[in-house]
Amino acid sequence: MGVVDHFSYLFDCSSGNSKFKKRKQLQTVEIKVRIDCEGCERKVKRAVEGMKGVKQVDVERKANKVTVVGYVDPSKVVARIAHRTGKKAEFWPYVPYDVVAHPYAPGVYDKKAPAGYVRRSDDPQVHQLARASSTEVRYTTAFSDENTQACSIM
Repeated sequence: MGVVDHFSYLFDCSSGNSKFKKRKQLQTVEIKVRIDCEGCERKVKRAVEGMKGVKQVDVERKANKVTVVGYVDPSKVVARIAHRTGKKAEFWPYVPYDVVAHPYAPGVYDKKAPAGYVRRSDDPQVHQLARASSTEVRYTTAFSDENTQACSIM
């Protein structure tokens, strides 16, 4: 940006239509919504398709998941689904179980999660619960190939 452009930008008297206006980025928003039938699926899809900036809407009825791709604000998408359909909508709280270090730890494992998914755990206390206790470590290392005394125990 040159000096003249900088000064013209500072002394611009137009009504806020600047060429330097921030643009929204293309995002993928995943939302959890309870979808029971085709009517619910259609209702959710129509509620989101009417938003400005939406490029693609995918609804997975069995997983109760809606994926929205476009130049949108994620919180506005969730609010729009909740308002237009009257259903509880929240951000997708699950991740594939391969990503999590301890998928069966308390706070991570969720019976209501779709197959192959566990609850996202950003809480540091959940990670502490997932660590093995000292007695578990002793039992697993007692019969290790690296333990030279393992033969005398057996």
